[in-house]
Amino acid sequence: MQGKTLYLECYSGISGDMTAAALLDLGATEENLRKTLEKLPLDGYELRIGRVQKSGLDACDFDVILEEDHVHSHEACPHAHQEHGAYTHTHEHRTWKDIAQMLEGADLKPRVLELSRQMFRIVAEAEGKVHGRPADEVHFHEVGAVDSIVDIVSAAACMEELGINKVVVSDIWEGQGHVHCQHGILPVPVPAVLQIAAGHGLTIKQTEQQGEMVTPTGAAVAALSEGKKPDRFTIEKIGLGAGKREYPRANVLRAMLINEIQEPEESLWMLESNIDDCSGEALGYAMECLLEAGARDVFFTPVYMKKNRPACQLSVLCDEEQVGEMNAVLFRETTTIGVRRHPVKRDVLERRGEEILTDYGPVKVKVCLLDGKELYYPEYESVKKLARDHGTAYKEMYRLVTEQVCDKK
Repeated sequence: MQGKTLYLECYSGISGDMTAAALLDLGATEENLRKTLEKLPLDGYELRIGRVQKSGLDACDFDVILEEDHVHSHEACPHAHQEHGAYTHTHEHRTWKDIAQMLEGADLKPRVLELSRQMFRIVAEAEGKVHGRPADEVHFHEVGAVDSIVDIVSAAACMEELGINKVVVSDIWEGQGHVHCQHGILPVPVPAVLQIAAGHGLTIKQTEQQGEMVTPTGAAVAALSEGKKPDRFTIEKIGLGAGKREYPRANVLRAMLINEIQEPEESLWMLESNIDDCSGEALGYAMECLLEAGARDVFFTPVYMKKNRPACQLSVLCDEEQVGEMNAVLFRETTTIGVRRHPVKRDVLERRGEEILTDYGPVKVKVCLLDGKELYYPEYESVKKLARDHGTAYKEMYRLVTEQVCDKK
């Protein structure tokens, strides 16, 4: 199966259960997910998958019900539950080493194992930094909790089934305030989330919403990202995963399977120098030398320098490996004593060169492709030669040649 790109739009935060729900809504099957979870030596929980309405939107709901809690909350402290207004923790504590051994002995599919290990390791390393210990030695219930294991392995199983090999995310929207956790009252974002964001280049946008919107498990999913979404893409399918809280905005994680639109792009360098003490003849000769040396383009722009002195800005567009050679020409052939440079990006049309025989003779043509349509641009030197050979004005010959080229195609 060809790999697909998953785009996660985290405008209501992100958690493990929201991710699993969104992936199920994208087309991953409950049957495959449950078969995967059955391979784990876990009990004491019930998995419920259904549909809910969030701000009028129909979304998938993924809920892990723990037998001792009868509730699953990703919205307060990660993997805590609330009783009479206080958050309590009765989950089994495990280390990263314990979980790694569990995963490796569970006969998971290779891709599921790889993704699960990667996400657990991300959380483990973050928790290790928070607690000031190596990740392998930290005992922390957040990763050891049954619901975290179920969430992460479920997300991995769904990604594998959907054929996802690349993840990109939006900015991660987070709330503010404080949450009650095992270690006391902590600020939002919670420390582990901040560590994951710092270590994996995630961009957090803090909103005015009170409370936690991003859990460490959700941040670990986002940390799989290989960057931001592409500027242009088509959407294959959309899935909505429900959160557990009600916000003024829809509390959903929107997931999309997208196809990136690749556009040809060149990385070039622009060299510039303002010159007010060089003759026009010398500048013209310098342009010839620069083009002969391989410059992509050379042009002059009238400018005024200090003391209102008329001058020209000499600009050279070239490949990176040519910068040194272009500088040598500029210093040798002009009076400049300094050259500015900066990288530039250039979008280009797909193109090829052809020679086409017309009634007036052969003409070289540049053929460009735009939105599936071919565009034809006769080359100047060819048209100039034909105009002189036939005693015709250049613009008239250009028109005649263009008409014939299009007719022949």
